Amino acid sequence: MTKRNDNARLLIAAALGGLVGAATALLFAPKSGKETRAQLNEKGQQVKQLASSLKSGEMLMRRGGEEAKRGKRARFFASSPRLPSRHRYDYDALIIGGGHNGLVMAAYLAKAGRKVLVLERRAIVGGAAVTEELIPGFKFSSCADGLGGLSPAIVRDLNLQRHGLEYLSADPAIFAPQPDGRALTIWRDVNRATQEIENFSKKDAARYPDFINLIGKVSSLVGALMTVTPPHMPRPAAADIPELLKLLGPARQLSKKDIHDTLRILPMSVADLLDEWFESDAVRGLIAARGISGITWGPRAAGTAYTLLYSCAGDGQPFGSGGIVKGGMGGLTQAIAGAARHYGAEIRTGVEVAEIIVERGQTNGVRLANGQVITAAAIISNADPRTTFMKLVDPAYLDPFFVKQVQNIKYRGSGARVHLALKELPQFTALTPPFASPVNGEGWGGYLRGYTRIAPSLNYLEKAFDAAKYGQFARQPYLDVTIPSLLDPSLAPAGQHVMSIYMQYAPYNLREGAWDDCRETLGQVVIDTLTEYAPNLKKSILHSQVLTPLDLEQIYGLPEGNPHHGEMTLDQFLYMRPVPGYAQYRAPIEGLYLCGAGTHPGGGVTGLPGYNAAREILKDWGIIERDQAGMFTRRVIWPLLSQ
Repeated sequence: MTKRNDNARLLIAAALGGLVGAATALLFAPKSGKETRAQLNEKGQQVKQLASSLKSGEMLMRRGGEEAKRGKRARFFASSPRLPSRHRYDYDALIIGGGHNGLVMAAYLAKAGRKVLVLERRAIVGGAAVTEELIPGFKFSSCADGLGGLSPAIVRDLNLQRHGLEYLSADPAIFAPQPDGRALTIWRDVNRATQEIENFSKKDAARYPDFINLIGKVSSLVGALMTVTPPHMPRPAAADIPELLKLLGPARQLSKKDIHDTLRILPMSVADLLDEWFESDAVRGLIAARGISGITWGPRAAGTAYTLLYSCAGDGQPFGSGGIVKGGMGGLTQAIAGAARHYGAEIRTGVEVAEIIVERGQTNGVRLANGQVITAAAIISNADPRTTFMKLVDPAYLDPFFVKQVQNIKYRGSGARVHLALKELPQFTALTPPFASPVNGEGWGGYLRGYTRIAPSLNYLEKAFDAAKYGQFARQPYLDVTIPSLLDPSLAPAGQHVMSIYMQYAPYNLREGAWDDCRETLGQVVIDTLTEYAPNLKKSILHSQVLTPLDLEQIYGLPEGNPHHGEMTLDQFLYMRPVPGYAQYRAPIEGLYLCGAGTHPGGGVTGLPGYNAAREILKDWGIIERDQAGMFTRRVIWPLLSQ
C-alpha cells in the first residue's frame, strides 16, 4: 500500500469523523443554560435516530444495487415522488425572472420532460447578463462582462455551442498601468507572466508559480463546494451526508499542508494573504482587486481571501482570465434561452409578476400585474430573497423570525458602470517606448484585449474603500476596463470601439445628495481617473452612459445595485445563504423554490444556483432518484476505505 493511499484513507476517515462529530455536537448543543437529564435523554435518542438513518441508508444502497441489477429504480434516502398533475395546473414549473439562473433552471426542467414557463419583466431575457445597444450603433454588456464563468457542466449538458455560445479568449489577460508610467502585464503563459513580474520584484517572480499552485488547489475545493447542496443547519440530516461526501474527491488532491492552508486562508484578509507572499505594490494591488470586487469591503477586511478564492474557483488564476463571449454577455444568455426553448420551455418577456399566491401554507400560482392568474405545481423565484419574501409573498404568511432573517441579509452594492463609445483607442502612457513594444504586429491595442485594471496598490484600494465607509463614492476608484470590440468588431461601427468600465466604490446609500444628481459627477470621476493613464481618452469619447447602483436596481432588478443578490462574504456563505435553515433552495412555503444568486453558491454568471436548485426540484418530483447523490459514496468512498 503506497503512502499516498494511506494518506488518502486518513484524510477520508478524518473527514467522515468530522462530519459525525459535527452532527453530534450540533445535536447536543444546549439551547440555553444547563441541560436537564430529560433533555440529554431526548438528544441521545436523536443521535440514535441519526445512526439508524445512516444504517438504513447503507442498507438502501446495498438493496439499490441489487434492484438496479433487476432493472428497478433504486433510491437513497428517498421520499415519495410528488410529480405534478398536468390536469390540475397550467404548468409543472413557473419561473419568475429570466436571468441566467432562471434560464438554466428552465432548460434542465424542460429537458426532464416537464412543462415550464419563464416570466421576465423586461423586454429581453438575461437579467444582468445582457447585451444592449445603449448608444446607437454601439452594443454593450450592460452589467456583467468578460467570459462570465458559466459552469462547464452546464455548457456540456445543454450543448450551448449548438445554440450559438462562443468564447473569445484574450492574451494578455490583464494589463495594469501604474502611476509611474510602467505597466504590469499578465499573460496566460505562467513563464511569460513571471518575467513581467520580475520587472517589479525578483522575489515576487520567484514565488509566483508556487502561489499559482496554491490558489489553484485551494480554489478547486471552493469550486467543489459550489455544486453541493448545503447541509440543513443547525441540525443536519442523514440525507445531507452524501452531498458533503462529494468534497472528499477534491480534498484527496490536497496534502495535509494544503488542507491546513485552506482552513487558515478562508477567514484571512486578502491583504494579509498577499503580504505573506509578495512585496511589490503592483502585484499585491492587482490580485487584491479580485478579492474585493463586488463587495463593500476593503482589502484589509477579514474574509476577503475567501472572496478571492471564490472568484478563482472557475479558472484557478488569481488575476483572472481575459476574454469575452462573442456578441457580449447577451450571447451567453441567448444561448441558454435557445437551449431551454429547444427542450420545450416557454419564455414570455414584458410580463411582470405582482404576487405569489399562497393558500393554506402552499403556493400553486402567481398573479400578474394585469390581474391574470397562472397556476403551476412549483413556483421558482429567480428574484433576490428580499424581493421574493417581502414583495412577491405577503410576509404575513411567513414566520416572523424568518422574516427578520431575510430583512437582515446584507446587500450593500457599491459598484457602478460607465459605458463609452470611442472614435479611437485610448493611448496609455505605459504603451509607449521604452515601456512596451507592439504585440505580434497588432500594435499597442494588443495589450488591451483583456482587462485593463487600475489597482496600483493595497493602499490605493483601501483609500477607495474609505470613501464608501462614509457614504461617498471614491474620487480615485478601482477600475476594471474592457474594450470588447477589439475581440468582436461587430459590437461597434468600423474603426470605432466600445469601452465598459466597472468602478468601485460607489455606495448605494449616499450620505449627501441623490444618485440622480450625482450621476454626471460620478462619470466624470471615472473618466478623469482613467485619463491619468491614457491622456487621449477624453477627446476620443463620442458618447457615454453611467449606471449608478440605483440604476442597476431599478433597471436590472439588482437589489441596492448588488449583482450577487447579497454580499459574497463568509457570513452569507453555504448554509447561511440566503439564511440558515433555508439554504437548500426550498422556501418555507410548500411549492416555492429559489434559484437566484441569493442562494448557494452565490453571484457571478456561473449558472450554478439554477443548476443546483433544478437538481433539488427534480429530486422532490422523483425524476432524479435521491440515491444519485450517493453514487460518489458507493463508487469511490467505500472501495477506498475497504482497500
